[in-house]
Amino acid sequence: MPATVGTRTSRLAPVRRVTRGIDLRTVVRIGIVAAAFYAAWLAIQTFGRPYNFFDMKIYHGAVVWWAGGNDLYEFIAPLTTLGFTYPPFAGLVMLPMAVLPTEAAGWVNVAGSIAALAVVLAALLRPIADRCGWSHWFAVGLALPLAIAIEPVRETLGYGQVNLLLFALTMADLVALRWRARGGARPAGTSGPLRRFWLSGAWAGAGIGLATSIKLTPALFIVYFVVTKQWRAAVTAVATAFGVTMATFVIAGRESTAYFTSVLWHTERIGAADMTPNQSLAGVLARLYDSIETPGLLWLSFALLLLAVGMSRASHAHADGDELTAFTLIGLTANVISPISWSHHLVFVIPAIIVLADAAMRRRGASRGLAHRGFTLPTGTGVAGISGLRSPIWFPTLTGLRHATAAVALYVLFLISPIWPYEHQLPRVSHYHDGLFGVLMENSLALALIVIVAALPWRPGAEPAFYAEPAMRVDRRSPGRVSANHLRDS
Repeated sequence: MPATVGTRTSRLAPVRRVTRGIDLRTVVRIGIVAAAFYAAWLAIQTFGRPYNFFDMKIYHGAVVWWAGGNDLYEFIAPLTTLGFTYPPFAGLVMLPMAVLPTEAAGWVNVAGSIAALAVVLAALLRPIADRCGWSHWFAVGLALPLAIAIEPVRETLGYGQVNLLLFALTMADLVALRWRARGGARPAGTSGPLRRFWLSGAWAGAGIGLATSIKLTPALFIVYFVVTKQWRAAVTAVATAFGVTMATFVIAGRESTAYFTSVLWHTERIGAADMTPNQSLAGVLARLYDSIETPGLLWLSFALLLLAVGMSRASHAHADGDELTAFTLIGLTANVISPISWSHHLVFVIPAIIVLADAAMRRRGASRGLAHRGFTLPTGTGVAGISGLRSPIWFPTLTGLRHATAAVALYVLFLISPIWPYEHQLPRVSHYHDGLFGVLMENSLALALIVIVAALPWRPGAEPAFYAEPAMRVDRRSPGRVSANHLRDS
């Protein structure tokens, strides 16, 4: 009997070793993350729509048709008038899924998109988590279900779209710019030319170049690189896009010629401008005019104005050392000025919410610092009515409230997505059928984007992407000094 007990005890030893490092806090956090995923599922059931991989069926059908020896752009999905609208390089990337059933291809896309979103959130939240002392995995674990629940992400996953994958390619260049800003610094012991090249961030621009080859709207980031004089990233992006496009011409010359000479210019293949899910400036104007088509000259005028505003504000954010806000402004500007921006395209609202929330925390933290240093209110402030009085307790509490409220309001808007209860389609139902409130709700996401482009705050010095050629050097004569060259853009 004792021998049996001893045997059982020895069998429990490996279990004890595994569970020894798991404390109660970790278990609670895992439970919170699991509850967040369940809440996200309930939110999708409540605010989402029935999803059946509608767009994936078109993509899958098109590549199967193409693999069978037919012309890619002649494919029309059954019971629809819709066909393949992406550049031919996108068709090449999607071609391997022709060997899978449609449903399986859709779920593979879901898994890849969620993984890409998790990686992006890890990159975006890591500087904030480090500053606040948060656990990285817990921050990402909470943010991931919150992001999955909102309109752009749930629509992307449910329809089988590629927006999150393109989002990851674009954000990869943000990470590369961060690494370049550090002068190619890498952990000790790093070896191998490929690994050194990767960690140096010298490839910044390649992600945007690839994204542009799949979908044309990321090309606005190349314009941003030129405006901010980030020449190396701009050249890398252009060279990548050009090289991939030329290689596609070699592999699929007939499809490439058809796309750039015909398909690209037939915007009616995508859909009518006034359709409710088109949450771009063009869609807003078409619905305001209660017309299927957008008033061209008016749209062009306002689009150029918003392009100038977005590009100018992104340039200033870059100059002040907030590259994430600059990227966010460019991504949202591209959504606003594009003729068609379906609600699942609006994934750059995710970093916009992160920027607003971080701005609130930074302001709150700064106000606490002032309060702890004995901050006094100047004469004439009207607060407490006494000059020289220490800051009241509520001062740090209210600081940052405006940005926090904006972050919450933006998240709730894209969670509820009030456009769908007021969806109307001409000529059966006018867009004014539900009055002014209905018009505001049907255009609410687009109006929010326009406001964000005009008013999203940036955080000076948050994560500068300044880099110089050669890389930043420390002055050997004065170890505390850093060469001023690192403050200039390359």
